[in-house]
Amino acid sequence: MRALQIAASGMSAQQTRVEVIANNLANMNTTGFNARRAEFADLHYQQVARPGSVQASDGTMLPTGVQLGLGVRPTAISVMLAQGSLAATGGDLDLAIEGNGYLEVTLPDGRAAYTRDGGLKRSADGQIVTSDGYPVAPGVTIPPDARSISINPEGEVYAYFADQVAPQLLGQITVSGFTNPKGLESIGSNLFLESPASGPALVATPGQDGLGTLRQGYLEDSSVDPVREVTDLIEAQRGYELNSKVITAADQMLGAMVQIR
Repeated sequence: MRALQIAASGMSAQQTRVEVIANNLANMNTTGFNARRAEFADLHYQQVARPGSVQASDGTMLPTGVQLGLGVRPTAISVMLAQGSLAATGGDLDLAIEGNGYLEVTLPDGRAAYTRDGGLKRSADGQIVTSDGYPVAPGVTIPPDARSISINPEGEVYAYFADQVAPQLLGQITVSGFTNPKGLESIGSNLFLESPASGPALVATPGQDGLGTLRQGYLEDSSVDPVREVTDLIEAQRGYELNSKVITAADQMLGAMVQIR
């Protein structure tokens, strides 16, 4: 009774889809979050009669054959890369990337991580860091006597001081791009790691090499569409129910076989 295993694989696939949808909805207010989508492929086929095989009885060729599918499997949970809407915050260290690219941060173990969450902060020693305290690379330190900070679209950081009319250049914030950004490894906290699938980071000045520019005083909202996610959730729920009905039908058929005497 192959239908039991086939329907079970279908229920498992729909459960995976519901979990992905749940994660999307849970992060609908997460800064810079891109929705995920579960992708599936059919399993191996049992070749009862291969297409094009010749029947021994009369020598005719089968045009289609008999191929019995054995279910479904998940192939990927891909990131739906999309620009989220920009929300004005007025914060001098709030940065939104308008276009492609990621901000590079340095993890405590020295590895480079990447994020689109531009809600930056100032550490006790004046260094620009993320909300988790990871410094933004290349490092930029703000003097304690700076009145205000200005960051232009090209990532140049300027400080204004009480005794100076002209601003002072403190450093440059760069943006990193990837050949295959969907291949980045998610590690939580809005952070990604470079992987063999993503390719190496291509670091450049914002606005160059196809990378986006920076918008000071803005944050990028999540790109999750709640209406679409709820619609997909209903569809996944119905798919789960339909596969469970197949299992019930197969169980009733097995029960009928048991009753045969």
